[in-house]
Amino acid sequence: MIIDRRLINVATLGLAFMLVFTAFQTMGNIEQTVLESIHKEDPTFTGNGYTSLAIIYSVFAVCNWLSPSMISVLGPRLTMFIGGIIYGLFIASFLWPQTWLLYSASALIGVGAAAIWTGQGTYLTLNSDSTTISRNSGIFWAMLQSSMFFGNIFVSFAFHNKTQIDAGTRTLVFSVLCAVCGLGVVVLLLLPRPRTHDGECVPQTEAAPLKALKGAFTLFLTKEMLLLCVTFLYTGFELSFYSGVYSSCIGFTKELGEGVKTLVGLSGIFIGFGEVLGGVVFGLLGTRTIRWGRDPIVILGFIIHMVAFFIIYLNLPDSAPFGDTPEKAYIQSSAMLAIFCSFLLGLGDSCFNTQVLSILGGMYPDDSAPAFAIFKFTQSLSAAGSFFYSNQVGLHMQLYMLAAWGTVGTFTFCLVEGMNRRLQAYTPSSVVVVSDPKQK
Repeated sequence: MIIDRRLINVATLGLAFMLVFTAFQTMGNIEQTVLESIHKEDPTFTGNGYTSLAIIYSVFAVCNWLSPSMISVLGPRLTMFIGGIIYGLFIASFLWPQTWLLYSASALIGVGAAAIWTGQGTYLTLNSDSTTISRNSGIFWAMLQSSMFFGNIFVSFAFHNKTQIDAGTRTLVFSVLCAVCGLGVVVLLLLPRPRTHDGECVPQTEAAPLKALKGAFTLFLTKEMLLLCVTFLYTGFELSFYSGVYSSCIGFTKELGEGVKTLVGLSGIFIGFGEVLGGVVFGLLGTRTIRWGRDPIVILGFIIHMVAFFIIYLNLPDSAPFGDTPEKAYIQSSAMLAIFCSFLLGLGDSCFNTQVLSILGGMYPDDSAPAFAIFKFTQSLSAAGSFFYSNQVGLHMQLYMLAAWGTVGTFTFCLVEGMNRRLQAYTPSSVVVVSDPKQK
């Protein structure tokens, strides 16, 4: 029996990210709700969850331009390990709630996020080829997003029947999340070397940091990448919505009844269900995706998101992002509908992200670090902007903006995928489209 070492590497990567992001994604899901409770206990604490997330993604965006240089020096495994440690420090900062510490840790984790995500894209690409990149992207995404189950199941029990999250509950939750993140960092440290198709270790190629930075800028200005950046922007807007805004909106809507805070964790669980289902299905369809194209899956994700946005528009009040509200929605607010939309948001997100990972790994196998850095730069830029205006813009206007960006982002992705398929027709032996942006 021949062991596919590259598949084992991808699965190990997925396990590490599942553990680290069981901690972080759970934190993002509950952060605004928890900080509201801290402020009620201690009025001198003025930290805001949306502002914290905006700082994270702003620093993340800037640091993505430096991460290819970091990878050129340290390699993807050590870069991810350093990023994982920073994630653990961020979560630990919640054990001592201080406004200045919250925002300082938020800025620090932006650096860690750039390191861990660019390293992830590079490591995934090095362990894939044109025939396995879609499968491996789906497997990684399913394992990563299964983190939404474990953390949020724990939070649902911890927050059960609570209208305010007391200090003891917060300490328990943050301590457990820190321990889980620590396990993920250990797995990152133990990641095997990337493998070739024949099972040989991929040698680490060291490029000058300045050259890596210039390469990222050159790639950014290519036609295909500029078009994809529109899609990346949409993934950032909807990332901020499902990961930080929507679950908080559910928790703030009093019309959903008693024990509404419990729904915050339940929302995260069903977002995870959607994410994992999409990752598994699209991972199994990996070979067919290459033959049929990636655009049908992205179009499916667009339709799913539009349905979710319409139901949310009717089901939750416009003032839901701002704090506890007795305001009524267009229909009688339903917890079942709210949780169903959580599932739709996760499923639609997996449609977009699995195909983005696949198209970047397939089109830029020799420039994976800058390609994934550009993706995360653009995505985090829009996510930061979204978190900044989430405090000021009502839910309904946020949904209008998501629908508009989703329409344009889907169109530009389909354009690039069409260009990719046409170029493949002239390069039958490979699906590699761009390996050197200077050849454009």
